[in-house]
Amino acid sequence: MPTTAISPDRLARFRAAYALHREAEGRRLDPTDLAALPYLDHGPFRREWSVRARTFEALVHNVVTPLAKGASLRILDVGAGAGWLCFRLIRAGHHAIALDWRWDQVDGLGAAQGYRVHLQHRDLFDRVGASFDALPLSAQAFDVVVFNAAIHYAEDLAPVLAEARRVVRPGGRIAILDSPFYARAADGDRMVAAKRREGARVFGKHAEALMALRPIEYLTTKRLADASAPLGLTWQRHHVRYPLWYELRPLAALLSGRRRPSRFDLWVGVVS
Repeated sequence: MPTTAISPDRLARFRAAYALHREAEGRRLDPTDLAALPYLDHGPFRREWSVRARTFEALVHNVVTPLAKGASLRILDVGAGAGWLCFRLIRAGHHAIALDWRWDQVDGLGAAQGYRVHLQHRDLFDRVGASFDALPLSAQAFDVVVFNAAIHYAEDLAPVLAEARRVVRPGGRIAILDSPFYARAADGDRMVAAKRREGARVFGKHAEALMALRPIEYLTTKRLADASAPLGLTWQRHHVRYPLWYELRPLAALLSGRRRPSRFDLWVGVVS
C-alpha cells in the first residue's frame, strides 16, 4: 500500500508491474470463480484460499454478526482487490465499500465487474481508489473497517491505523485479516531479508519496480500496540483454527531448523 508521499510516476510503474506479475501468477479469475471466493476449491491457490476462508468465517462470527444484531452494517473493505468480501457482505444484507489503490482488471478493483452477473437487480458495490493513509471518506462513516490481507503493505503503520480510526464510529471495530504476525520481530526481519534477497529471481524483469517500495511486511503485537497507542484502540486476537497443514507449519520449521513461521488469525480493535 504505497503512501501519499510516493511520486505518481513511481506509483504508476509499481501498479503496472504488480498487475503483470499477478497476471503471470494466474490471479485473474472468471466470474464463476470470483463468486466462489473465498471457497475456491481448485487451482494453484486453493490452499491459500482455504486459509482465508477460515479467517472470513471468524470475521463473520466474531465481528459482523454480533455487531449487526440483525441490522445492516456499513463496512469498509480496505485492500479489497476485486471485492470478494464486499460481494459476500452485501449478499448478507450489509452495505460495503471496496477500497484499494489498484484499479487493474487482474485482481484489482477493475476485476469487480465480474460480479455484475451475480448481483442481478442489485447495483455493483461502490469502489474507491485510494491510499490507505489518506481515505477520501467522512469521519465516523463506518461500523467496521476491515484490512483484508492488506495492512502489511503499509509503509508506515501509524497513519494507516489513524485513518481507519477516523472513519469508524465510536463502538465500531477495526479488523485485521490475513496479515502475517510473528511472535518475534527477529523472525519477521529474517522473512523480509529473504524476500528481498530473492526478489530479482521471483519478480524477474519487474523486480526493480516491485522492490522500490518498502512495506512493513509483517506485524507483531508490540508493533501493533505502539502504532495504536494514541488512538484509543483495544485489540483482541481471535485464534482461528486453520487447516491441519497450516497448523503443522511450526513443527515442520522446528524439525528442519528453519525460522518460525507467521500466523494470520483475526485481530479486532474496539473503537472507544
